[in-house]
Amino acid sequence: MRRESVVLVVVDIQEKLLPAIHNKENVVENSVKLLRLADVMEIPVILTEQYPKGLGRTVDEVAQVFEEIGAPKHRVEKVTFSCAKEPGFSTVLSDYGKEGRRDVVLCGIEAHICVYQTAMDLKEMGYRVILASDATGSRKKSNYKQILRYLTARGVEVVPTETVIFQLLERAGTEEFKRMLPYLK
Repeated sequence: MRRESVVLVVVDIQEKLLPAIHNKENVVENSVKLLRLADVMEIPVILTEQYPKGLGRTVDEVAQVFEEIGAPKHRVEKVTFSCAKEPGFSTVLSDYGKEGRRDVVLCGIEAHICVYQTAMDLKEMGYRVILASDATGSRKKSNYKQILRYLTARGVEVVPTETVIFQLLERAGTEEFKRMLPYLK
């Protein structure tokens, strides 16, 4: 995974969904770290919202950082569970794919519904999918654990957020590393 090959996809971290999510604080904190990394490394971001009229907008902690970043960014409203089946999402991701961005770092909620369906569809479309496990959640811990095992068995790379961050940073002492350091403490 290299910065030139990655797109970050943040799935449905919304006002009416988040309160019921097991380990929601970690999901928000680590999603924000990934957004900060995207900003520092100029990695494109696609943020989705499932039926925001009914489920609310992206929670403030995530939305604020999304708005602040200078990296290319796109907000996509959807009604499909899989982001990949939403035409607006597919068009944006396809354009990045044509630029050689075939690695998708995925995070968000719910792991066993929208994140799962998105991961499977992206794999089928030929993308490499890297799931940031601690930036992803479900209402029930059992659903979360089970789907991570299932995704791993299907070839999705399931790793902690810091693994993604340090793999993309590659080395200490760089300007990017110094800019990310405050978010890693």
